[in-house]
Amino acid sequence: MAGYATTRLSSKGQVVIPEDIRNDLGLSAGDQFIVIGEGDAVILKAITPPKIEEFSKLVGQARSAAKRAGVKKADLKSAIARIRHRKR
Repeated sequence: MAGYATTRLSSKGQVVIPEDIRNDLGLSAGDQFIVIGEGDAVILKAITPPKIEEFSKLVGQARSAAKRAGVKKADLKSAIARIRHRKR
């Protein structure tokens, strides 16, 4: 893996991630990042969505927790309706 490279900031505030680093990290057009600025450092952290298997596991855990807490589908529908009404 290429550990470092240089790049420049464009007049539009864009930075090109060098090809070697993109390839090593498996980055492609449209990938999203969290940008952290601290002192003279700028850190880009790629946001990777969970795999469907991981997401399914999380949904199962949420359903189990809701069932243990006694949350019903009608409760969720009511909460969603309240939130949607507030935004208008």
